[in-house]
This record gives sequence, C-alpha cells and structure tokens, in this order.
Amino acid sequence: MSILNVLIVDDDPNVLILLDSALSKNGYQVYKAESGEDALRILDSLDIDLVILDVVLPGIDGLTTLKEIRHHPIKGKVPVLMLTSRDSEIDNVIGLELGADDYISKPIRYHELIARIKAVLRRTDQSAATSSSKISFRSLEMDLATRSVTLNGQELLLSFKEFELLCYLAKKPGRVFTRSEILDAIWSEDVFWETRTVDVHIRRIRKKIEATGLSSCLIETVRNVGYRLPSSF
Repeated sequence: MSILNVLIVDDDPNVLILLDSALSKNGYQVYKAESGEDALRILDSLDIDLVILDVVLPGIDGLTTLKEIRHHPIKGKVPVLMLTSRDSEIDNVIGLELGADDYISKPIRYHELIARIKAVLRRTDQSAATSSSKISFRSLEMDLATRSVTLNGQELLLSFKEFELLCYLAKKPGRVFTRSEILDAIWSEDVFWETRTVDVHIRRIRKKIEATGLSSCLIETVRNVGYRLPSSF
C-alpha cells in the first residue's frame, strides 16, 4: 500500500512537531507549511492526500486558505481538517460553510486526531473501491470515479462530504432521510458531530446549486423530519 501524504499547515513550531511525530509514527509522509501561501505552493507541486489546516495563520488566514484550496482546479477536492480553538464554534461553522471536511479542536488529543484522519481517508478509499459506479437521476449525474457532479449539464464543485451526502440522497430519490440517518451514514466514524452538521452541509450544497442559476429545490426539506431528493424535479 502506498504511503499517504499529509500536509500540516500551522505557524506554531510545537504543533508542527507534535503532529509530525504523531503522523509519522502512524505511517504517513508529512509535509509542513507555516503559512497559507506556503501551503498553496506545496499543493501545486506535490500530490497531497490530506491537509490539516490551522485557522489562525500569518498572512492569509486558514479560512481564506481553505477557500483557495476549494477553488483549486486540480486539488480542490482534497480532504481538509481544520484546527480550531475548542471554544471557537463560529470558526467551525464557517469552515464547514467553506468546505472543510472535519475539524479538530486544540489542544489536540492524539487518539481523536488519528481517528478523524483515518475516518476521512477510509471514506476516500471506499469511494475509490466503487470507482466504476455512476448515479444518474433525471438531470443529475454523479460519477463516483472522478467524484464529479453535473446538474442540467452544469458542474457542481462539491467537497468530499458534500459529494457523499448528495450521493446518499440520490441513491433513493423520494425517500426521506432523517438528520440522524444522514449523520450515521456520512459521519459514522465521527462520534463528535451533531445533527446540525447535516443542515450546514445541505445549505452549502444548495448555495452551490443556486450559484449555477438553478433552483435549490433539488434537495427538499421535510419539516420536522429531514431531507430528500424529490422523485421528480
């Protein structure tokens, strides 16, 4: 099995040393950057499988760096775990809105860190295992090999979990999924998440649909229950 490349972005030398040691012991190849600008340059030159990105950085901050990553023409879908302060709920929500796949609160707990990294990478591997599959439903096309989505012929650039969520709904159009069901299916390994996480990701997908000039009614809210893709749209 090939060694996976992880990019750590933090301006605190102690955090870099801690994460480098923890990840290296678990078999990951670690690359380090102390600023968002350095991180973007590394992403341009190396094949990175996962980014661990601090919110507070010199120069462009972590949230702006995340936004730049998500707009990258090639590396835009790389999983990103944000490092935030434990009481920084606003940063966590904004990070999710901008496309973060997960977040880890400081001070960093070793076992939580490794569990979250493995969970994100495991989902990536599972998607690769079904790479020959496609989902087609009316004007919606999802290619699991390239993790690309088109709606009425227009491409939707979705983050890892946004893609997983939309794919989960699209497999059974018309069926209503509760927030808890979605959370268990998409974040099964991430025991620290709350059901409102689902709402944040649904809102992000809807905004991306609306940005193409299409109606966000592709995903329907069923009041007091959850979400569904309508059987026709």
